[in-house]
Amino acid sequence: DLKVWQVAMQLAAVVYTLTHGFPKSEVFGLGSQMQRAAVSVPSNIAEGHARDSTKEFLRFISIAMGSLAEIETQIILAHKLNYIEESKLAELLEKTGEVGRMLRGLQHSLKAKLPSL
Repeated sequence: DLKVWQVAMQLAAVVYTLTHGFPKSEVFGLGSQMQRAAVSVPSNIAEGHARDSTKEFLRFISIAMGSLAEIETQIILAHKLNYIEESKLAELLEKTGEVGRMLRGLQHSLKAKLPSL
């Protein structure tokens, strides 16, 4: 039910659709890598949300943020290889930025719940 999970799922769906148009030589290369990174973001949000502790949830949010950085890098590379048009690049990076802002907000909120040391 988390909004960040929903937006991350939208991003993953867009990445899957986009990579189906990549050259056949990229089926097991960049396209596959992008798909794995994109699906990792909502998957880690979901897994962390299902855990018993805030500390564990934070760990999975951190992993999701790492996967988001991966997908951003891969999107830029795909653009440099002319697999993604400029307009699609901007759209994708806006979506990754939105997910990133939401993840950082959730991370901040969860950290505030932890007891002070």
